[in-house]
Amino acid sequence: MKIEDITKDTLKKLNAMPAEELIKWAFDEFGERCAIGTSFQLTGTVIIDIASRCAKKFRGFTIDTLRLHPETYEAINNTEEKYVLTVERYFPDENALKNMIERFGEYLFFMDKAKQEYCCFVRKVEPNKRALKTLDVWITGLRRDQSDYRKTVPKAEIIDEENRKILKINPLADWDMAKIWQYIKENDLPYNKLFDMGYDSIGCIICSTPLVKGEPPRSGRWRWFNKEDEKKECGIHK
Repeated sequence: MKIEDITKDTLKKLNAMPAEELIKWAFDEFGERCAIGTSFQLTGTVIIDIASRCAKKFRGFTIDTLRLHPETYEAINNTEEKYVLTVERYFPDENALKNMIERFGEYLFFMDKAKQEYCCFVRKVEPNKRALKTLDVWITGLRRDQSDYRKTVPKAEIIDEENRKILKINPLADWDMAKIWQYIKENDLPYNKLFDMGYDSIGCIICSTPLVKGEPPRSGRWRWFNKEDEKKECGIHK
């Protein structure tokens, strides 16, 4: 199948599929032009396990910002070992990173929202764009219960990526955290141990922090910008 063959009716059918069926369909139809993009949140852990059960071979990639928690690197290594999988790693462009740090310093994300987004672009968004150039189907771990900004996330949609159409699939969009944990525990999956330490959303080592009881899921991201109406996104998911 080609992306241009996906019609509105196809999208409607994909959005009605359970996670396992949707992930299997994606890899069956697109093979190596399909990949799981994960920052090793719990959702990504579940998606990788499902893929290992329903696909003969599958790709997974992650964005290494060079500022990840040690526990995240441990989760990547444990996942590779369990599934005999090589996780593709995309890093910030060396020149862009050097230029950014020379201009604004290592901790520019504390200055204002614009510089935080600039840092995210250099360390995360641009490397992710490079990854997307290698595929037609991008599987992500977005869920509707993560934030108000994500509450209408579809399971499948066509997006524009640098003048090219990509099928973006969020197979666990309708799962909640209880179901995620149930799957992980029942199947004894390796997972990022930061989730045992109060974290709910994990990114770079400074920019993600544990939650205080009662806070919304993404409150730990860029905590110094916390506002009820703040869109807590790095820019990878527009």
